[in-house]
Amino acid sequence: MTTAAPVSTTPEFRPVPAALLCAALVMLAASTGVFAEPGAWYASINHPVGTPPNFLFPIGWSVFYTLMAVAAWRILKVAGFGKAFVFFVVQLALNALWTPMAFGVKSLTGALVVVIALWLAVAATAVVFRRTDRLAGALFLPYLGWVSFALYLNIGLVILN
Repeated sequence: MTTAAPVSTTPEFRPVPAALLCAALVMLAASTGVFAEPGAWYASINHPVGTPPNFLFPIGWSVFYTLMAVAAWRILKVAGFGKAFVFFVVQLALNALWTPMAFGVKSLTGALVVVIALWLAVAATAVVFRRTDRLAGALFLPYLGWVSFALYLNIGLVILN
């Protein structure tokens, strides 16, 4: 008597579409910066010690967004559209909200609330990613470091202005 192989209910992982999805989600979040650039208002306010020059932000964000996309791709590869990927999408939505809040609405306090929620979401995502895939979790650590620094900068902007 032969037994049939178990039928998988998980869709087959397709690396290229998964990578394109992760890249598209990250680019969508990054695109909010196009609609709400800092401009003269940001240049005219007081900045905390250690604020990087403006030309470094696109360089840094390019690295962070690339690491995020690769981490999310690895999560899709290992776990599919499960809890870890939901954490990724939530933190990405908060990431996308910060720029319009800070530079579009020009609400430094509102942006501070967003960056606090973002920090919590990124930390939680890093933990969930690490439990799912160690490398994906490690790829999120530079981003968590940056969001920690962004939290400091945002607190400084609120205090100084």
